[in-house]
Amino acid sequence: MARHLITSALPYINGIKHLGNMVGSMLPADVYSRYLRQRGHDVLYICATDEHGTPAELAAKEQGLPVAEFCAQAHDAQKAVYDGFALAFDYFGRSSSEQNVEITQHFARRLNENGFIEERAIRQVYSPTDGRFLPDRYVEGTCPHCGYDKARGDQCENCTRVLDPTDLINPRSAISGSTDLEVRETKHLFLLQSKLQHEVEEWVSRHEDDWPQLASSIARKWLTEGLHDRAITRDLDWGVPVPSDTWPELAAEGKVFYVWFDAPIEYIGATKEWADAARDTDPENRDWKSWWYEADDTVRYTEFMAKDNVPFHTVMFPATELGVREPWKKVDYVKAFNWLTYYGGKFSTSQKRGVFTDQALDILPADYWRYFLIANAPESDDSSFTWEHFTSTVNKDLADTLGNFVNRVLSFSKKRFGEEVPAGGEPGEAETRLGEQIAGLLAEYESQMEALQFRKAAAALRALWSAGNSYLEEKAPWLEIKTDKDGAALTLRTAMNLIHLYAVVSEPFIPATAKAMREAFSLEGDTASWVTADEARALTALTPGTPFIVPPVLFAKLTDEDLETYKERFGGSPE
Repeated sequence: MARHLITSALPYINGIKHLGNMVGSMLPADVYSRYLRQRGHDVLYICATDEHGTPAELAAKEQGLPVAEFCAQAHDAQKAVYDGFALAFDYFGRSSSEQNVEITQHFARRLNENGFIEERAIRQVYSPTDGRFLPDRYVEGTCPHCGYDKARGDQCENCTRVLDPTDLINPRSAISGSTDLEVRETKHLFLLQSKLQHEVEEWVSRHEDDWPQLASSIARKWLTEGLHDRAITRDLDWGVPVPSDTWPELAAEGKVFYVWFDAPIEYIGATKEWADAARDTDPENRDWKSWWYEADDTVRYTEFMAKDNVPFHTVMFPATELGVREPWKKVDYVKAFNWLTYYGGKFSTSQKRGVFTDQALDILPADYWRYFLIANAPESDDSSFTWEHFTSTVNKDLADTLGNFVNRVLSFSKKRFGEEVPAGGEPGEAETRLGEQIAGLLAEYESQMEALQFRKAAAALRALWSAGNSYLEEKAPWLEIKTDKDGAALTLRTAMNLIHLYAVVSEPFIPATAKAMREAFSLEGDTASWVTADEARALTALTPGTPFIVPPVLFAKLTDEDLETYKERFGGSPE
C-alpha cells in the first residue's frame, strides 16, 4: 500500500479556533487520514501550532505572560480541544520547537548559498511611542483595496489581499494605538522569489490540473501577477533567530524569520519532533527523513487548507523548497476549502464572532459537529452555518436515519428474540437486492473519499444509512413476526449486519458513534478494518448466536427549545 503524508494548515496560537477553522483544514484531513488507515495505507498525519509572529506577542502581552509561557499554555489548550474532536494526529507539534529552528535555519543557509537570499536596506515603520520598529502585524489601518478599517500590515482579513504596512491608510501601532509613526531605514533578508518564478511556474503546471479548481486558480493568479522578492525577517523578540554564523549583524540586532517562512517548514520540523519523541522506543518505524527527503516516488503528500492559505502553500513554500536545491518532498495534492460563514457573515477569531470549537463541545459531543461540518464542507463555494440547518441535519440524518435505525432494530430483536443475533431463514430476493444496493453505495462512498469530495462522500454514507431504513420498512418485521417468525428473524439479522457495516464504514466521520455501534456486538476477533464488496453483498459478518446489547441513544433529537437556546446564546445572525 502507498505511504500517505497528510498535513493540515497550522492553527495559529492566539486562541481557540472556530468551526470555520476546523472544517477548513484539520477535520477533513482527519477524516481522510482515518479512511486511508482503514483501507490499509501507511499514513502519517502531521500538524502543529503556529507560534511565531506578531499576534502571539500581542496575545501574550494582553495576558501579562512571557510569550514562551503563553504559547506553551495555548498549545495545550488547543490540543485538548482537538482531542475532544477526536482528531487522530500522528503528531501535533509546535513551530517553536528546536527541530523547526534547526531545519528553518538550514533552509535559510542553503537558500543564501544558492543566491536566493539577499540582505537589503528598507524603510520600515517605526513607532517613537513604542521605541521600536513595527513588524507588519504590529501596524493596523484601513485597507487601500476594500476599505476595511481593521486591516493588518501583512494581509487584509476582509478581502485577503496581501499588504505591506506602508500600504495602509491611517496606520496606527497595534501595541499602543499611536498614530505617531515614522518610516526609518533598517536591514532585512529578502527571499528572491522573482529568480524562482519560472521554476515555480513549471512545478505548478505539472500539478494544477489535478488540484481542485480553487487551489489551482489561486496559484495561477499569483504567478500571473508575478512573484516578488519578499522580506523574510522581522523585528520581533519571538521567532526563529537569524543564524549568527551567516548573518552576524542581523542576528546581533535580534532579527527573526518571518512566520510565513518558518511555519510551512514546521511540517518537516513536526515530523522530526514525532521521530525524536520515540527515539528510544520506536526508532525503526520513525525515520522522519524518509517521509520528506528523496520521497517523490514513495510518498503521496496531501495538504488541507482554507483558501487564504493557498498562495503560501502553492507558491511561496514550493519556491523555498526549490531554492534550497535539495530533494525535499513537495505537495502532490492541495485540498483547498472556501469559507464556512456564520449566517452569511465571517467567523472571526479576532472579533469573536461565531461558534468556537470549545463552545461546540460544551453543547454537544464531537460526532454531531464532525458529521455536520463534513456534510456541509465549503468545497465548491462558501457554505453557511445556521442553527436551523444544524438542528435539521442532526435530527434528520443522525437521530432519525442512523440512530433510530440502530435503536429500533436492536430493541425489537431483544424484545422478541433475546440478546443474541437470531437465526431465521435463508436470505431471499429482498436481501439479494439489498446486498447489491449496499455494495453499489459502498463503492460510491469509496470513490468520493478517494477523490476527496467530502460532501459527496457524506451523501453516499447517508444513502447507506437510508438503505437500511428502506429495507426495514419493506420487510416490516413488527408485522412479519405475526405470520413468519423465521422471516422476521432473518430481517433483524440482516439489519444487525447492516449496523455492523455502518460501524466500520462510518468511523472516519463519527468515530465515537462507530465504536459504540461496533461494541454493541460481542463478535470474537472483530478486527475488520473495512468491508469488501462481496462482504457488503453477503451481510454475514454477524453469525446467529452473537451476543449483543442495546447501546444508549446514539443521537438525541434537538428540540425547538434547544434551537432557541443556541440562537439566544450565539445570535441568529452576524453582528
